[in-house]
Amino acid sequence: MTEGAEHAEHVHKDREAAKIGMWLFLFTEMLLFGGLFILYSAYRSRYPGDFHRGGQQLDYVIGVVNTLILLTSSLTMATSLTALAQRQRRRAVFLLTTTVLLGAVFLVNKSFEWSVKFHHGIYPSSPELLARPPGEILFFGLYFTMTGLHGLHVVAGIAVLSVMTFLVARGRITAEDPVKLVNAGLYWHLIDVIWIFLLPLFYLAA
Repeated sequence: MTEGAEHAEHVHKDREAAKIGMWLFLFTEMLLFGGLFILYSAYRSRYPGDFHRGGQQLDYVIGVVNTLILLTSSLTMATSLTALAQRQRRRAVFLLTTTVLLGAVFLVNKSFEWSVKFHHGIYPSSPELLARPPGEILFFGLYFTMTGLHGLHVVAGIAVLSVMTFLVARGRITAEDPVKLVNAGLYWHLIDVIWIFLLPLFYLAA
């Protein structure tokens, strides 16, 4: 085997290892949120009335708008990969930048929603919340935990995609070697899928 062939085989193995590593990471993320979904289901079956009242206190319009924002961001993420494959680097950069901006808009909406809840005294361990029935305490505890954890993932996704945008703009991620961007896209799509589950659990709980 020639030196060039050995190098090509080594690069191929590295790319395959990166893909496998990413799928394993995504699997651990699904286990994390899957456990929280099971916990939510167990408590909701025990306190259906309290969870119903808790869901009525959330703004489903914001939840739906944020869902549309993330679905659109998934579309721009996927389209950026297509643009890169077609060697349209500027278009790929534009679409990635749009994805990052949509993620930021999602976070702004979420922070506004949380600030309203804090203004009304509804936050973990607050006197207002602790005075409520146990099911509502659990509902809002899970709400802040799960949406907060999801928000942290959005922040991480924005950071990763910002780096990917820079690398694509500099020509360090190309159509011939898109693995880093593909993996970043998989992570972003997972974030969107998790939110699609969170929407009915909390905002449509009523």
